[in-house]
Amino acid sequence: MIAVTGIGWVNLKEYGCIIGKYKKSHNGFDSLHSCFMDESIFLYPVKSIKRFDIISRTTCYSVALALKDAGISYSHDHKKNIGILGANEEGCLESNINYYKDYIDCGRIKARGNLFIYTLPSTPLAEAAIHFGLSGPLLHMSFKEKRISFLLNFAGKSIIEEEVSATVAVKAEKSNAVSFVLEKKEDLLNTRDLALENVIAAAEKTSFDEMIEALEEFCEDKADLS
Repeated sequence: MIAVTGIGWVNLKEYGCIIGKYKKSHNGFDSLHSCFMDESIFLYPVKSIKRFDIISRTTCYSVALALKDAGISYSHDHKKNIGILGANEEGCLESNINYYKDYIDCGRIKARGNLFIYTLPSTPLAEAAIHFGLSGPLLHMSFKEKRISFLLNFAGKSIIEEEVSATVAVKAEKSNAVSFVLEKKEDLLNTRDLALENVIAAAEKTSFDEMIEALEEFCEDKADLS
């Protein structure tokens, strides 16, 4: 059985962990790195986070919260066989535009290499994998519709087919991000973990805030039944 053992999310005003029923407000994405360090959500500083594009930042923030929710410790010195895969609405369009503008500003001869790296849609996932020591498969995907359901189903399939023992599925945008930790479990009786199919059903909402509210309500209902 595929279980969701952790869900972390962040938006422009708040961040939290779904299963652990943890939620806090913040003063903007620029404040979150020091905040996460103070709260031990980041166990060590994220190297060069100031040069990250916004999608790389929201990806790292939500993955950190999901791992915290799942009770998974991490270290870049001790790799874990955990995969990471993700999707978003625009890919790396804004970073490509910024890189091209820099190319124009530099006289159409060269552009800064630190801007080029973020023109690749897999870069935010790679930055997260490096920081958290995730050595499993990495994949960025694009879907026409229902991105989270396809994303979570694909992540579950990768575990069923034994490509990886656990994986993190990330849906990250400029204004919000959510990450899910998926693992294989014998059963879900007397555990805080959630069945993948139930999470997919709760996540199929039209807006990000509605999705978070539905996931929170589902966890509350599960706790009441325990």
